[in-house]
Amino acid sequence: MAKNIFIIGLDDFNLSQLRNLRHAGEYRYRSLIDYSDIKQGERFLVREFLQQAQQRLDAFDDSIDAIIGYWDFPVSTVLPILQQRYGLNGASLEAVLKCEHKYWSRICQAEVCPEFIPPFEHIDPFDANAEEGIGLEFPFWLKPVKAASSYLGFKVHDQNELRQSLEKIRQGIGHFGEPFNYILRFADLPADIATVDGNHCIAEGIISEGHQCTLEGYAYQGEVHVYGVIDSIREGRYQSSFSRYQYPSMFPARIKRRMIDATTRVLQHIGYDNSPFNIEFYWAPGKDEIRLLEINTRISKSHCPLFKMVDGEYHHAVNIDVALGRRPDFPQGEGRYRYAAKFMVRRHEDALVTRVPGRGEIEKVRQRFPDAEVLLHVQAGMRLSGLRNQDSYSYEIAVIFMGADTAEALERNYQTALAMLPFEFETT
Repeated sequence: MAKNIFIIGLDDFNLSQLRNLRHAGEYRYRSLIDYSDIKQGERFLVREFLQQAQQRLDAFDDSIDAIIGYWDFPVSTVLPILQQRYGLNGASLEAVLKCEHKYWSRICQAEVCPEFIPPFEHIDPFDANAEEGIGLEFPFWLKPVKAASSYLGFKVHDQNELRQSLEKIRQGIGHFGEPFNYILRFADLPADIATVDGNHCIAEGIISEGHQCTLEGYAYQGEVHVYGVIDSIREGRYQSSFSRYQYPSMFPARIKRRMIDATTRVLQHIGYDNSPFNIEFYWAPGKDEIRLLEINTRISKSHCPLFKMVDGEYHHAVNIDVALGRRPDFPQGEGRYRYAAKFMVRRHEDALVTRVPGRGEIEKVRQRFPDAEVLLHVQAGMRLSGLRNQDSYSYEIAVIFMGADTAEALERNYQTALAMLPFEFETT
């Protein structure tokens, strides 16, 4: 009998991938709630979502076999609440929060692999003495304890930048902070964490030196397994904006082994189990130094097409397997290409969009490069500053997924495709 898989925030792009999994015939995909219903304007409707989700699940007259998601906050943090409520496989809410609450996560990481962790401290941006109370030396990163896509994350070089950053954070931190605080109510928090809620920040030493990568994996019955390492290549001011995700990683095998060892120690220490994850690291070759950046309690939907092109399967399959309580059997090297990437097309200054590529122009790219996918984030007539959840230094206007047999061919193909996709902007 087919398994009923409920998906939070199901969209057409990922539904197409799910329907093309090798074992898709064994599943019935059911949308639990649209992502657009979770977010209304600038507000995340977490309370309303949980109420609606419970009503829909209670009214379902067949078996509820799994609930999954692939979005960041708030999906990643409401997921364990629902899984626990309906007796399904998944990590505990406390284990998820030990990954996603940036300050709590740093404390847990420092307990088992302090050599991978920069100096850090928590900050109350609304404290009148916040500027004077920071003990870190400039420069450092300042970011909310919960956000996504580098939202309100600032590299602070001096007292003036600190003052400006704190002002911006105070104006916008509630966007993630308030709904995150609602989720914290469901968790059993230590006293020293309960006072550092979603309207607080973490300041931490700079760890952006070197090269960044992401390990994709899962925890299953106490064991941690990594099935892919993806390079995260940055661009722009302070190298703060992602340029592309490229798979497989070019990192040396010994560096990957050290990262996998650190990942295993941290996740087992916090009790994270029976769920997928991805974890980001930096490696500085000159110092041979590794730093752990952050842990995400989900698969990366950005990496799904890359695994399909290189390994022959979307890693939605891993998400489903662990949610159904079975060990994933993910393929390796069975795809059409040796390399694949998600390229992020960006602008680093605000502008009015006056033209975007048409369907015919996008189709020509697909005809020239089989398996390529082009997704536009903008349309004519909108201002880039109207895009939501962007990093603090750039605007992502489109993404292009592509595969090739060499890394060099991959870059050439991207430049060719980009030239075939005309965007026009007015900066006045």
